[in-house]
Amino acid sequence: MISQTIEYALRAMIYLSSLAPGVASNSESIAARTKVPHGYLSKVLRDLVVAELVSSQRGPNGGFSLAKPASEISMLDIVNAVDGIQRIRRCPLGNPAHIDLCPLHRRLDNALAAIEQDFAQTTLAEVLETNSKSGRQCQSLVAPTVKGKKA
Repeated sequence: MISQTIEYALRAMIYLSSLAPGVASNSESIAARTKVPHGYLSKVLRDLVVAELVSSQRGPNGGFSLAKPASEISMLDIVNAVDGIQRIRRCPLGNPAHIDLCPLHRRLDNALAAIEQDFAQTTLAEVLETNSKSGRQCQSLVAPTVKGKKA
């Protein structure tokens, strides 16, 4: 139900949201921390830049950073930027007699709608806050802390 592209985009955005404000990270560092293949990550980052969720800057001190605060970016914003959740609007079997969705496809679409709603109501900031409160952060997705500051 959730594509690999969506998973990779969410990993990258969680990592970027863990960086100190104004700090950028290059694609090689993001790929290493999030375990996303560099070539694939480049495509994902490009989509996130086009969606204006991520800013990119060239040069020796350049890299990628969030384009706006993590509290203003929902998980659904990220999903829609890279792949979108494909809701079921008509019979996937092409049956013209199925004007309404059959019980199977209606339930599948209801599950997709619930995911979409949950993602719309969850911001990156909430995900990071939940992780830090629970003490169960995924260390590979969170920027390391150096002398009390995130690197």
